[in-house]
Amino acid sequence: MAAFSVRARRYAAVGAFFPLVLAGCSSSPAAPARSADAVTVTDQWVKAADSGMSAGFGELRNSGGAPVTVVSATSPAAGRLELHEVVPDADGAMIMRVKAGGFAIPAGGALTLRPGGDHLMFMELSAPLRTGSTTEVVLTFDDGSSTSFSAQVRDFAGAQEEYVPGHGA
Repeated sequence: MAAFSVRARRYAAVGAFFPLVLAGCSSSPAAPARSADAVTVTDQWVKAADSGMSAGFGELRNSGGAPVTVVSATSPAAGRLELHEVVPDADGAMIMRVKAGGFAIPAGGALTLRPGGDHLMFMELSAPLRTGSTTEVVLTFDDGSSTSFSAQVRDFAGAQEEYVPGHGA
């Protein structure tokens, strides 16, 4: 009877251990990371304007291990937002145009939206953007995820560029 009890205990130990081994080997794959979860926005602001157009700026930081791309943006402050860049035209004059392909943010890196460079173009303002107020902005990424942030409205005398529709990328 003693031999049976030792053998039974061994089987019981193996029986209790085997499901733990299987559980460790059959873990479900992690859900894919969303671009929005990896991106933080800092130093965000929008240029004050009474009507027409304005621009938004800040730093977009990607803490993830893969590059991400902002493909669109929205705000209740504007009828539409466009992702813009400022580049030289064929004659060397600086022009503002839609950024083809969106804003790419490298893995572990950042993209600075700044006057005279990449920026968010607020078009068809729904109301004046008054200094000291804030407005909401939603960024959408190429994987369909999105993130939102509040941007403070500030006075800024620079960035008087003219937008010329039709200058494609």
